[in-house]
Amino acid sequence: MANNEELFKQIISHAKEYGFIFPSSEIYDGLSAVYDYGEYGVELKNNIKQYWWKAMVQYHENIVGIDSAIFMHPTIWKASGHVDAFNDPLIDNKDSKKRYRADVLIEDHIQKIEDKINKEVEKAKKRFENFDEDLYRKTNQRVVEYQQKIDDITARYADLMNRTDLAGLKALIEELGIVCPISGTKNWTDVRQFNLMFATQMGSVAEGADTIYLRPETAQGIFVNFLNVYKTGRMKIPFGIAQIGKAFRNEIVARQFIFRMREFEQMEMQFFVRPGEELKWFDYWKQTRIKWHQDLGIAPENYRFHDHEKLAHYANAATDIEFKFPFGFKELEGIHSRTDFDLSQHEKYSGKKLRFFDPETNESYVPYVIETSIGVDRMFLAVFSHAYTEEKLEDGSTRVVLRLPAKLAPIKAAVLPLVKKDGLPEKAREVMDMLKPYMMCQYDEKDAIGRRYRRQDAIGTPYCITIDNQTMENNTVTIRERDSMEQKRVPIKELLSDIVF
Repeated sequence: MANNEELFKQIISHAKEYGFIFPSSEIYDGLSAVYDYGEYGVELKNNIKQYWWKAMVQYHENIVGIDSAIFMHPTIWKASGHVDAFNDPLIDNKDSKKRYRADVLIEDHIQKIEDKINKEVEKAKKRFENFDEDLYRKTNQRVVEYQQKIDDITARYADLMNRTDLAGLKALIEELGIVCPISGTKNWTDVRQFNLMFATQMGSVAEGADTIYLRPETAQGIFVNFLNVYKTGRMKIPFGIAQIGKAFRNEIVARQFIFRMREFEQMEMQFFVRPGEELKWFDYWKQTRIKWHQDLGIAPENYRFHDHEKLAHYANAATDIEFKFPFGFKELEGIHSRTDFDLSQHEKYSGKKLRFFDPETNESYVPYVIETSIGVDRMFLAVFSHAYTEEKLEDGSTRVVLRLPAKLAPIKAAVLPLVKKDGLPEKAREVMDMLKPYMMCQYDEKDAIGRRYRRQDAIGTPYCITIDNQTMENNTVTIRERDSMEQKRVPIKELLSDIVF
């Protein structure tokens, strides 16, 4: 079995080979941390967005959607704090001349210790099974020591980040003996801050142009449209505004494939509530969102909550839903109680009242906000990496299959004539035309039927429908299920009821 690093490389290779994700501008040697979605990737990505939108907007009468512009008034980013405080701590290695995020270096160091814990746990299991009590006890002791070390580093690291103690971050990196992956040395510069927003100019001539920013998040587009939606939608507290859109961050250390990119897409919902009721709604959305993930059929042990001990100055509760990626548990979605910070800031900077008049309490107030925010690309990577499976078959061959949830699969059904003669292609086209209005289908008549099955397994198609000579006799087809590879004969007229997603 491949280790996690090798597995992740295989997943990345599979994504390109089968038309899911391509390096952007590849014929020009690419552009770092920017990717294009291929023919199957865009379908999977759209299905993820539709699954989220349906759960958020269609199923909730008090949540509506908007689509705000990428370019926004520059004062918005001053009000939100992004101009002054949207920074990453950077450090350079003097020997390799490479630049790193200080926080990422420390997090990678913690991950290496966690990897050691996992190895020791595996050793402990084997020693327990072999009744080697002495070695089992010693192994468990090492696990405890490693965990204590992680807890100590994590607590110190969180405190330094919370206080923006750049000198302290450098001292911690040096104390932990962290080396540059390129040079292998500890010859570090001081840590300094770097703003992540992309700046550009808007205007007809350079001299008269105003500096504006590509939005680093989609949330502010919701906040500045609060009054518009509240009034035109006749909304009542509590209510939410949802949005899916692009965001841009000038990440210095963008890595781990599409996990961290410079151009990415977010699915965010801001839920406006009465002051004093925010923690009740925070708990509601915490449970609602984890259920949304688990409803995909991915085992619960692949998810966990990470409650924030150190909160942003504007928050009074925050948690992350973390997913078990091939490179460890990492943040997939954030749920935050943002109090009234955002609307109050925009009131202050715009001079406009952003308040809700509550007829039940007969008072006007700035609503508090519960935010749910998930990256489309991270969700894509979570689903894709979990689905990637290599399995040994009884004949000794290996099958690569994407066990994607059927509701997200790019192609729901493949229609396959057994041979390219005897009227089978024409009959297959009739079946294809019958299914197309209801789902994404694919027609394939090239190669042996076994090879076509494997190709559909590799792109995650839940069902393959084979048209053969018996079809011409009694209007039945063979339907093959992806995960079990079981086949059954069904009448064509019953196909739509047999394809479930």
